Amino acid sequence: MATFPSPQTQTSFYTRFLLRSFDILGGFIFLAVFAVPMIIVAVAIYIEDRHNPLFYQQRIGKDRTPFGIIKFRTMFVDPARFDGQNTDPKIAGTGAARDQFQTTVPNDPRITKVGRILRPTHVDELPQVINVLRGHMSFVGVRPDVPVQVSDYTAQEWVDRHVARPGITGLAQVSHDVTSIAKRTSYDLDWVTNRTFMLYIQILWRTVGKVLKRNSL
Repeated sequence: MATFPSPQTQTSFYTRFLLRSFDILGGFIFLAVFAVPMIIVAVAIYIEDRHNPLFYQQRIGKDRTPFGIIKFRTMFVDPARFDGQNTDPKIAGTGAARDQFQTTVPNDPRITKVGRILRPTHVDELPQVINVLRGHMSFVGVRPDVPVQVSDYTAQEWVDRHVARPGITGLAQVSHDVTSIAKRTSYDLDWVTNRTFMLYIQILWRTVGKVLKRNSL
């Protein structure tokens, strides 16, 4: 496993300070505006099956440090479902562990009725603003992976994509030609090597447009 990030992934203290400051300010404004809608969503999730409306999962963050991501739960509770953690040391970080991690598919029966509304609109991502305020995430970055997804990358790619905080949205998420892990990784590395405040704002703007367009269909 590579130890040091590539030199081109480093950015200035000023840029890091500006992005973090915007995250904090935006996070508090976001909570003030969306607190009531988020409570309504949480109640709707709970009413459907009487389980915790929030979903917690370990993801890999800045400097490859694990953290607990917070989302609205969109699937039925299933304690037997493998959540992508390296629970078996014999297969940790291998393709075998990765194969056990099941992502969602169209018409996935595991998704709740409320979840089928939340997922297309990305409303399930709203609680991640708490991760932003806690310093685990940024509004913009690479999407955080579960531990077993390390096998999707080369050793250097895995190190480089974690030089900055992961994001609620990112360059890969607002691009229309992401059809493979390799393409997503390319956009992820574009972000970490070209982090600027202007690109941060552009990605946020494109994210808003993408969500509104999807809601209008």
